[in-house]
Amino acid sequence: MNETIVVGVDGSMAARLAVRWAAREAELRKADLILVSAWSILLDGFSLGDVAVTEDLLKGLEIDAEQRLAEAANDARAVATDISITTEAVEGNPSAVLLHAARDADLLVIGSRGLGGFRGLLLGSVSQQCADHASCPVVVVRHVDGDTP
Repeated sequence: MNETIVVGVDGSMAARLAVRWAAREAELRKADLILVSAWSILLDGFSLGDVAVTEDLLKGLEIDAEQRLAEAANDARAVATDISITTEAVEGNPSAVLLHAARDADLLVIGSRGLGGFRGLLLGSVSQQCADHASCPVVVVRHVDGDTP
């Protein structure tokens, strides 16, 4: 059975760099690459309040996650052409979704900072939670201003 590398995808530059790093690592290890994007109607612990949650809103969030995954798969294939890539768009808290996806993985790769929060922090809340609680080794790929995939 091949090793498995799980990568968190949120569309941030750090996540794009993490995908490319993980794809190169998957090629070296002959591992399968699983790209995971979480989507939720909750933002940073706050509900949407009085905004009506409709089927169209939920479907739109899922479609956005699937588009991020398609872009991430293209990024991965740009650096590693001979790897198996699967994608998963999952509704839920990003930390919980990634920890669950990586429960049987050999490696979890995440970007140091996502799209929200405070720019000055070295680690975002999702990367911190994953580093603290993952059942497998975790690689945190840092984005430095000016880095491009």
